[in-house]
Amino acid sequence: MSPANKSKKGKRKSKDSGKLKITKPGGAPPPLPPELRSLDTEWWYTFLHKRTESGGDAPSDEGEAFRYFFRTSRPTFDYICSIVREDLISRPPSGLINIEGRLLSVEKQVAIAMRRLASGDSQVSVGAAFGVGQSTVSQVTWRFIESMEERARHHLVWPGLEKMEKIKSKFESDYGLPNCCGAIDATHIIMTLPVVDSSEDWCDSAKNYSMFLQGIVDDEMRFIDIVTGWPGSMMFSQLLKFSGFFTLCEAGERLDGPVKVSAENGDIKEFIVGDISYPLLPWLMTPYEGESLSVPMANFNAKQKAARMLGTRALSRLKSSWRILNKVMWRPDKNKLPSIILVCCLLHNIIIDSKDELLPDVQLPDHHDTGYSEENCEQVDSNGKVMRDIIAAHLTR
Repeated sequence: MSPANKSKKGKRKSKDSGKLKITKPGGAPPPLPPELRSLDTEWWYTFLHKRTESGGDAPSDEGEAFRYFFRTSRPTFDYICSIVREDLISRPPSGLINIEGRLLSVEKQVAIAMRRLASGDSQVSVGAAFGVGQSTVSQVTWRFIESMEERARHHLVWPGLEKMEKIKSKFESDYGLPNCCGAIDATHIIMTLPVVDSSEDWCDSAKNYSMFLQGIVDDEMRFIDIVTGWPGSMMFSQLLKFSGFFTLCEAGERLDGPVKVSAENGDIKEFIVGDISYPLLPWLMTPYEGESLSVPMANFNAKQKAARMLGTRALSRLKSSWRILNKVMWRPDKNKLPSIILVCCLLHNIIIDSKDELLPDVQLPDHHDTGYSEENCEQVDSNGKVMRDIIAAHLTR
């Protein structure tokens, strides 16, 4: 389902003002650019000096070190602070007093929450890095998630007509697929559960307890629709059918844009692409299967695979950036976990919208769902088959 747009868009900050050099412990910090002078930055130098003194791994350049720990540039971090500032000031969690007797600044609260999500480290470990206790990390992180969930939803919406035309144009120019609107894939968020909650409903095919995340991404690997909260024991095709996206598509209320005419005068309606785990539908194109494929079929498969890999790469990048989703989550509240997943997807999109780049050091080398075998959904809709054949024939022209 695509989250509703409930919030006003925060003001975008200017581009990164350049890289700053790390000062030696005890030395004066370098001068800040004008747009950051009114913000609390003491927490950052304290955090950074503690890391360098302890010999922890981090890039030597300060700008890259910031992105290493928090996944964003400092201007993007500032923008995220602007989204949640009102909530964290007007409704701060109780007891957020640091060891010096002062309230934690908004910047430090956001840093604590983003470090928890980015590293997936325990609350005790994250707290030690910032000089706060475990309960403070827990409160701060959850308050940040609540605020982002409410105020940053405009970063994850189904594209309007003008934006969708640009997406479709990009898919066609890059992969040759006319009227393609996105790529779909899903991943498991693994967790441990207390005995009272352990049931076969949450035990997946790899014998893990897990929750599903299904995402549809555009040409830039930006999430434009997600669904989560369902047990990982489900089949991909089941997850799709339980989603609001499926309901809208079947009702003709999504992927209902202008039709393109193929080289042979066949209608090509809007569609997304997915692997064989999904059913072949008029609006969801999956690969041809079999060993002896015709040239048009093989050509279609090659282009379809290149496009659908955007979904796979997006989920890999999501779990690379926000390692809390890639590690085994210790007894999470299953009612709160979907909010954590959503906020990580929002942060993923904000990074793309801000033109930030993920550092190579934090990218995962493996598939986002290592240990899981590919499912094979044999459902084939007759209209979907006709549509696929029309597209395959069009691609050979």
